[in-house]
Amino acid sequence: MGIALALIVLMVLTSLLSMIMVRRTGEHFAQLSSNYMPAYGNLARANIRSLERALTLRRMVIARTVSSNDHGEFEALKKVLEEKGAAVESEIRSARALIGGLIQDRSTFGDESALVRIDSRLDSLLRDSRRHLNEEIDRLLKALEANDARAVSENLVRVDEFRDDVNRSLDAVRSDMLALLQADSAVTVDMQRQVMVVAAALTLFAAALGVLFAMLVSNGVTVPVRRLLEGTRAVEAGQLDEVIAVTTFDEIGHLTAAFNRMVEQLRLKKRILDTFGRYIDPRVVKGLIDAPTLAAEGQRRVMTVLFCDVAGFTTTSERMTPQGLVKILNQYFSTMSAPVREHEGIIDKYIGDAIMAYWGPPFNEDSEQTRLAALAAIDMLNRLARLHDSFPEIIGMRNAPISFDLRIGVATGEALVGSIGSEHMMNYTVIGDTANLAARLEGANKIYGSRILASEATAMGAADVVETREIDLVAMAGQARPERIYEIMARKGCLTSEQEELRARFLEGLEAYRERSWDAARRAFLQALAIAPEDGPSLTFIRRIDALIAAPPENDWDGSWRLEQK
Repeated sequence: MGIALALIVLMVLTSLLSMIMVRRTGEHFAQLSSNYMPAYGNLARANIRSLERALTLRRMVIARTVSSNDHGEFEALKKVLEEKGAAVESEIRSARALIGGLIQDRSTFGDESALVRIDSRLDSLLRDSRRHLNEEIDRLLKALEANDARAVSENLVRVDEFRDDVNRSLDAVRSDMLALLQADSAVTVDMQRQVMVVAAALTLFAAALGVLFAMLVSNGVTVPVRRLLEGTRAVEAGQLDEVIAVTTFDEIGHLTAAFNRMVEQLRLKKRILDTFGRYIDPRVVKGLIDAPTLAAEGQRRVMTVLFCDVAGFTTTSERMTPQGLVKILNQYFSTMSAPVREHEGIIDKYIGDAIMAYWGPPFNEDSEQTRLAALAAIDMLNRLARLHDSFPEIIGMRNAPISFDLRIGVATGEALVGSIGSEHMMNYTVIGDTANLAARLEGANKIYGSRILASEATAMGAADVVETREIDLVAMAGQARPERIYEIMARKGCLTSEQEELRARFLEGLEAYRERSWDAARRAFLQALAIAPEDGPSLTFIRRIDALIAAPPENDWDGSWRLEQK
C-alpha cells in the first residue's frame, strides 16, 4: 500500500508539473495569437495602406493634369486618399494598443524593452513623420486645386521624400516586430519541447521507480512464496526436517509460520507413526489417527486371515541361549513379515513364534484380498531357505543347532473387525470363525504333512494367481459343517511336471477314497508317493485308508473327516 501511495503521489506531482508547464506554454501561444501576431498584422496593413495612399495621390495628380475639368473624379480620389490616411493611422494605433497591452502585462514572456522601443518609434511616427507628410500632402492638394504646376512638382518631390521616410520607418518597425515575433515563437516552441522532455523524463522516472518497486515487491513476495513452494514439495516428498525462515511480518510471514507449525505437526504425526508402527501396523495407526471412529465402530466384513507358525521351534529354543533365541526370532519375524507388508497385508500380532495377519477393507479391496494373502503365503515359504542360511551368521555359529519349518493357514470369510479390549487397552483386530479357521488350518498342516493350507473361499478367490490342489473335506474342531480345504502349491503357471502329475494322482486317489474304493485310492496315493516320496497328504490318506478298512465308516458317510484337535 505504501508503494502504491508513493507511485500515486509521484504521478500527481508529474501531472501538476506538466499542467503548469502546459499552462505557461498555452499562455505564450495565447499572447502570440492575440497580441504579437495581430500587432504585426496591423503594421503590415498600415504599410500596405500607406502604399495605397501614395498610389491614390499619384492618380489624383494624373487626373488633375489630364482632365482638369473633371472635378468629380478628383473629389472621389481625394476622399479615398483621406480614407487611406485614416486607415494607416488606425492600424498604427491598433498596433500600439496591442503592444501597450503587452508592456502593461507584467507576465509577458517577450522582450519588454524591445516592445517599449517599438511603441516609442510608432509614437514618433504618428507624431512627427506622419504629421509632416500630411502637411506636405495638404500643400500638394492646394497646388493641384490652383493648377500651379510648378508648386505641384515641388510639393510632389517633398511628399515622396516624406512618404519614403515614413515607409522606411514603418518597414523598420515591422521588421523589428517580426524579429520579436519569431524570437518569441522560438521561445514558445522551446518551452513546448521542454514540456515534452520533462513529461517524458518524469514518465520514464516514474516507470523506472514502478519497475524498481515492482521488483522489490515481487522479490518480497515471490522469494518467500518460492521457499514455501519448495518446502511444500519437500513435505510432499516426505522430508519433514527443514524449517522455513520467517523473514517478513506480513501475510506471507504469517503463512510461513503457519506452514512451519503444520510441518511440526506432521513431523510429530510421523514420529507417532514410526514409533507405534513398530508395534502396530502403520496403516492401522494412520487410520486410527485420521479416523478415530475406525477404533470405536466394529463391523462385520469379509476378511482373509493368515496364521504362520514355526514347526519344531520348541525343540530348537531349548538348545539355544536366550540372546541367540531373541536374534533368531527377530530375524524370523523380519523375514516373514516382509511378504505380508509387500502384499499389502496387516500384521495383527505376534503370538510366541506365530504370526497373525489379515487382508480386507478398509485396507484392501474385496476382490484383491485372497490373491494378496495367497501370494504372501507363497513368498513366506520361498524365503525359508534364505532364512536358514542367515542363522549361522546371526548367532556366530557355523553349525547352528536350528532346524524348523513353516506351517501356514489361510481362511476367507465373514469376521468381526474392530477394536477389542478394555477401556485401558485396545487392540484393533479380527475375530470370529474365519480367524479360528485360519488357526485350525495352520495346525492341520501337522496332520497332513503340508505347509500351506487354505479354505475353499481362499482357494477359489486366488485361483487366477496360485496353483492349488484339494486336500480333504474336513470338519474342524468346534465346527459342525465340513469344509473343503486346499493346499497352495505355487504361483500360477509355475508347477513342475512332477507337481502336476502329483496333483493328478492325488485327486484320483481322493475321488476313489470318497467312493470307498479303498484299493483304487491306495494305488493312486502310492503313485503320488512314487512321484514325491515325502508328500504328506498322500501318506496321511494311506494311513487313514488302513484305519477305515479296519473300522469301516457308516453308510451315510460323505467322505469328510473330523479333526478333534485344534
